[in-house]
Amino acid sequence: MDSAALLDLLGNENRRRILRLLARKPCYVTEISEYLGVSPKAVIEHLRKLEEAGLIESRVDEQRRKYFHIARNLRLEVSLSPYGYVSKSAYPANSSLDIATCRHLEIDVSWNETDDVEELLAALEQLEQLENELSLAQRWVQRQVCDVLDQISESVGAGPESRIYADVLASVRSEPKSVTELGEDVDAPREVVAEILELLADEGMVRRTRRGWELVPDSEES
Repeated sequence: MDSAALLDLLGNENRRRILRLLARKPCYVTEISEYLGVSPKAVIEHLRKLEEAGLIESRVDEQRRKYFHIARNLRLEVSLSPYGYVSKSAYPANSSLDIATCRHLEIDVSWNETDDVEELLAALEQLEQLENELSLAQRWVQRQVCDVLDQISESVGAGPESRIYADVLASVRSEPKSVTELGEDVDAPREVVAEILELLADEGMVRRTRRGWELVPDSEES
C-alpha cells in the first residue's frame, strides 16, 4: 500500500486509536467498541478498511469470537520542508540485509538468538536506543539538506523554487541529459525544465552540448 493511501486511512482518529489498542493486544469488536465509545457497527467498518489495507488480520477463537490483531510491521515517514514534501512507507528489511552496505552508518549493536530473557531485554534496550539515535540523525540530516538548499537558493537566485533547481543540477551532474530525460528524472513538465535550464545557462552553471545538457565545471565558471 502506498504512503498516500496510508495517510488517508490513518487520517481518521478512531482508526489510529484502534491500531494503538491492537498494538497492545488482540481484541474483538465489543472490546474495541467499549474502548472507543462508538457503536459496534462503526467499529466493524473501521476494521474492514484496516483489514483491506493489510494493516490488521483476524482469527476466530474457540468460542467463535473473531479477534483482530496487527498484521505486520510497517514504518511510515513524512518529511515536510519549504523545499519539498515526501512520504514513504517501508516494511522491515529482509533478514539477509547486510547493514555494512550502509556506508554512512556505523552501528555498534549486535545480538544472538537466545532464550535468555535478560539477554533479550538488554538487546531490546540497545535497539530502542539505536532507534532513538537514528531518529535524531534523520532530523540532523533534514536540517543539513535544508541548509544546503538555502545556499543553492542564494547561488542560483531561485527563491522557494530552489528544490527543483537543485534536482536539475544534480541530475546533469552525473551525465549529460536531454530536456525530456531531465523532465522524467525530476518529475516536472518539459517546458518547466527547459526554462530552468535556460536560466541556469545564463548563470553559467550548465551548457548544452551534442550529448545533452551538462554541468559546467567550477574551473570554467570562473
